[in-house]
Amino acid sequence: MSSISGKLDPVVRPITAADVIDALGKGIRDFQALPLYGLIVGALYAAGGVLIVFCATGLGMTYLAYPLAAGFALIGPFAALALYEVSRRREQGEVPTWSGIWHAIRTRGELGWMAFVTLFVFVMWMYQVRFLMALFLGLHASFSNLHEFINVILTTNEGLAFLVVGNVEGAVLSLVLFSLTVVSFPLLLDRDVDFVTAMITSVRAVVTSPVPMIGWGLIIVVLLIVSALPLFLGLLVTLPVLGHTTWHLYRRIVEVPAVPA
Repeated sequence: MSSISGKLDPVVRPITAADVIDALGKGIRDFQALPLYGLIVGALYAAGGVLIVFCATGLGMTYLAYPLAAGFALIGPFAALALYEVSRRREQGEVPTWSGIWHAIRTRGELGWMAFVTLFVFVMWMYQVRFLMALFLGLHASFSNLHEFINVILTTNEGLAFLVVGNVEGAVLSLVLFSLTVVSFPLLLDRDVDFVTAMITSVRAVVTSPVPMIGWGLIIVVLLIVSALPLFLGLLVTLPVLGHTTWHLYRRIVEVPAVPA
């Protein structure tokens, strides 16, 4: 199928759970082969999470720790850009270097637009949290510590309603962002396409294989949230494995036909 720009649109292939498992195995092997890159990227991502939580604590908003951790998982696909490039170069038999990785990311201008989309959804998520707190817990709801917040959430009808609605909204936003980005970031890094085409291709990938793709999305969210619990330390391993796996899943899903001469 031809696109408006004259380039051929990416072809989306259906996948199964077996493809996800195979990609996960390849992702683990990439991390084992080149662990330093994964550990450094994971450490930077974890440090960002710790910084956000410390800032919330310093501002007296410790009760936002959970929504912040959940929202932080939303920007994982962007944080894993360097890992996609490591897997791409290893796949091509090249030796990755930090300068080469940075050059590849810097020269893909469309990645900036995808980063903006990701950040926008994260900010929208945090605004939704504050809106729901005002709606269910009061316009000027604030809590002196996390224990007080948890007590209100679990022991009052308003708190339970906030918890249910907030998690449902979070799940919907996570699904939307996952659908827009799961293929977009590796595709933009790998091929010369615009970010709109990349997002459409990503959504097509999810629609074409909804069960294995949504299953993969659930695995990502659960692992990132669980990894964030012990001061984000689990992300040192989890993020690299998920990032490398996403690259190999992208390679199984998307084929970009060459333009005929």
